[in-house]
Amino acid sequence: MSSKTLIDPAAVADTALSHEEVQRYSRHLIMPEVGMDGQKKLKAASVLLIGAGGLGSPLAMYLAAAGVGRIGLVDYDVVDYTNLQRQIIHGTKDVGRPKLHSARDTMLDINPHIQVDAYEIPLTSDNALEILEPYDIIIDGTDNFPTRYLTNDACVLLGKPNVYGS
Repeated sequence: MSSKTLIDPAAVADTALSHEEVQRYSRHLIMPEVGMDGQKKLKAASVLLIGAGGLGSPLAMYLAAAGVGRIGLVDYDVVDYTNLQRQIIHGTKDVGRPKLHSARDTMLDINPHIQVDAYEIPLTSDNALEILEPYDIIIDGTDNFPTRYLTNDACVLLGKPNVYGS
């Protein structure tokens, strides 16, 4: 894989879309900027999302809907009533459940053609490299500086793109 390519071209070449996926992604497929090749790249891609809260929950839904093939989620919190007005991946029925379980269920309801990997543990200096390594792109949806610095350091060491917001 070249340093300018995020997704292994061999993985894209081996990726096919089912008839149902062609229907699901039809609006992407008619866009010249995406098309069949772009959708196959999305399906072959892997993204790790750290945090399933205010930033992470809409991101997780959009990544699932877009057809990103493998999405990892890191979160160890539980859904609380105070989360519901901004963490839209969770509903009232999810209060008290681990955010990872709620998020994974919603993502698979949105798109059963994706794989969701769940890491119900805090990201630490002991596990960060191991958790981040298998993913093409890392998205930091956390709300604290120690985890943001740790994520950035791990991305630099692994040569991974780090996407973050606030």
